[in-house]
Amino acid sequence: MSTDRYMSPLSERYASREMQYIFSPEKKFKTWRQLWIALAKTERELGLEITEEQIAELEAHKDDINFEVAKEREKLVRHDVMSHVYAYGVQCPKAKGIIHLGATSCYVGDNTDIIIMDEALKLVKAKLVNVIAKLARFADTYKELPTLAFTHFQPAQPTTVGKRATLWMQEFLMDLEDLTYVAGSLKLLGSKGTTGSQASFLELFDGDQAKVDKLDPMIAEKMGFASCYAVSGQTYSRKVDTRVANVLAGIAASAYKMSNDIRLLQHLKEVEEPFEKNQIGSSAMAYKRNPMRSERIGSLSRYVMIDALNPAITSATQWFERTLDDSANKRLSIPEAFLATDGILDLCLNVVDGLVVYDKVITKHLMAELPFMATENIMMDAVKKGGDRQELHEKIRKLSMEAGAHVKKEGKENNLLELIAADPAFQLSLEELQAAMDPSWYVGCAPVQVKQFLTSVVSPVLEENKELLGIKAEIHV
Repeated sequence: MSTDRYMSPLSERYASREMQYIFSPEKKFKTWRQLWIALAKTERELGLEITEEQIAELEAHKDDINFEVAKEREKLVRHDVMSHVYAYGVQCPKAKGIIHLGATSCYVGDNTDIIIMDEALKLVKAKLVNVIAKLARFADTYKELPTLAFTHFQPAQPTTVGKRATLWMQEFLMDLEDLTYVAGSLKLLGSKGTTGSQASFLELFDGDQAKVDKLDPMIAEKMGFASCYAVSGQTYSRKVDTRVANVLAGIAASAYKMSNDIRLLQHLKEVEEPFEKNQIGSSAMAYKRNPMRSERIGSLSRYVMIDALNPAITSATQWFERTLDDSANKRLSIPEAFLATDGILDLCLNVVDGLVVYDKVITKHLMAELPFMATENIMMDAVKKGGDRQELHEKIRKLSMEAGAHVKKEGKENNLLELIAADPAFQLSLEELQAAMDPSWYVGCAPVQVKQFLTSVVSPVLEENKELLGIKAEIHV
């Protein structure tokens, strides 16, 4: 590792080796050579004077890239594509004259960008599906465990631990839908020429429009795509990058929401992210167990969400058929959005897989608030014994305020049940009131909702993507 220059933390700390390889120079330049071979083969099949021997020579050197030759050439000509055309030609002297024939730089650059984003989306999808699967197991395990719900982060009507996890899961499922749609819409640029008019190819094929029409579909098929974009300037529309980045930003937002909830739950000591045996929570406070993984999810997620503005602004500011002010930005914004999202999903996999639930603390917190939430049921029981509903409502309101002051001002336990039992208007003993404090009575349909959600919504998605299941995440630091 170099210690005398900047190294991206996305590579050093966060992103997986698989995602890093997808955006590596080796992957990029090998794809360029595959595209040059696809172009040469297609041109030969359409009648240009390209020999099998030339194709074979290109095939023989498709993977052994002479990087140093290309690097030295680029210092001279200041053009990355032509430097690699030159380097490929050094290795393939018989074929050098037909490499990149009729094409512009975006033939290799833009088609490779699409191919790489397609592969990166597949890896993101696999990890996203596994996050959903792990959340599904968690939700099923704790579907019946009552817990305080919160609105405005104030205690509200109880839910279950599993039901809360379905809320996280539902947002990730929305992201999966968006990802599947956008990934399914990706097409290659094809070989459109310098302004998208394919004029160079019309010249190569002596004005034969039928042959020009066959060019893009044949290249797409060789590269594993169904089709190319019907029209373009020199580049594919940068709106494509915007759509991809928005999918990643959506995943980041969902992960951020979940990680924030986990951080708050860890503060309450109800649910904790995994904490390793030798992990240090604080350099000063040795007792601390900071939710560092969830905090890192939030930190990386903010980056991805903001980074989505880069492709949007780039798309909006492209002039006519092509400007080059997209290039430097794309080199940063697209790879780093994927690398950061990859890191986020690895963290989500790790956190969800190791969540620790402290059910006794959860129950303690719930029972401290439950008397307030049970007042409607208590009032109905008192009405059944002959009480006046309106009179009882006012009494419960006043007693609740008195109990609230007992808790907040004096720091004592909730005594609402004792206050109600002492009021003859309710005709209910303390024992009767305490018998009504079963938390499971107050969670409504939450357990059933979890079962139905897992059965009707989640299970079909996991079944459809079962070949992607089984990924384990490695957290570097």
